[in-house]
Amino acid sequence: MNTKVLTVTVLFAAVLAWGQTDPLGVPGFHHLHLNSTNPEAAIDFYTRQFPSTSKITFAGAPALKSPNNVLVLFTKVNRPPALQPQTAIWHFGWHVTDVRKNMETYKQRPEVKLLPLYTTDQGGFVLVSSDTWPGTGGVLGLTKAQIADAKAKGVQPAGGAGFAYLQGPEGAIIEYQGNMPAERFNHVHMYRDDPFCDQLWYQKHLNAQLGARGSQYTESNCKVPRGTDRTWPALEKEGMYRTAAAPVTFGDVSLNSYIRQDDHPLVSTRGHLADHFALSVNNLDGWIRKLRAEGVEFLEQPYKLGELRAVMIEGPSHEAIEWVEVK
Repeated sequence: MNTKVLTVTVLFAAVLAWGQTDPLGVPGFHHLHLNSTNPEAAIDFYTRQFPSTSKITFAGAPALKSPNNVLVLFTKVNRPPALQPQTAIWHFGWHVTDVRKNMETYKQRPEVKLLPLYTTDQGGFVLVSSDTWPGTGGVLGLTKAQIADAKAKGVQPAGGAGFAYLQGPEGAIIEYQGNMPAERFNHVHMYRDDPFCDQLWYQKHLNAQLGARGSQYTESNCKVPRGTDRTWPALEKEGMYRTAAAPVTFGDVSLNSYIRQDDHPLVSTRGHLADHFALSVNNLDGWIRKLRAEGVEFLEQPYKLGELRAVMIEGPSHEAIEWVEVK
């Protein structure tokens, strides 16, 4: 057998083996679900700030639709939803085509509050990350020692594209990042008790994609302590810990993550501003059997979601995850 034929045979066998061991495939990202005292006003806010989005009706209720078919759903509540204690869901964000154009537009809108990105613990700040010293080594920030080194070497901000934040309805933190090919909902940023262990959990139980870097950890060594140094720029003046970090991906939406920022365990997302997120599958019963067999905790048994069927489980850092069957 020549090399070309052997390579094709091996690849075919690998694909076949994957199908045999994982017939359920990889779920898609379906929606983020927010609690709101005024869903209609919240949707109006998002469609104005992110004009690629549109208002639709889903399961009999108003919803927001991103052009990549990701939804933001809302439950009307009688009092402002909780923002504390901290849950696994930190913020969510959009790709935009020109972050600086968006920023200048937002400055002219009284309903928009731009959030400062502090550059040191002394209180200096910028509104877009590329206006301060660039991160290094794949980390989106610098420690105090690294900042001092950048100053000594005369390192200048890169300018151009970067990430920035605004405050949305109910105190939501919304990231907008560019310059990207198209505007779309692109991530939910998480805090996790043990990021690498959680990443393995998502891979094992939910068939999540880990990206090009994969994971160097196993269940025996995935508990990695939080880094010792805070970094900037950060939404908090005192900086933030950016290690450990371990993302997973569903479709074109990333669940980015950092280790939790203090010693207080994360609490359940239910009842908070970001109540849960949802994944879409085409064989809900198959997933239910798999998850039950693997000992995953169910928060809600199968129920109707409009014309669709759904179920709710709990993730490893107490995040509620809904499964929606989409044929």
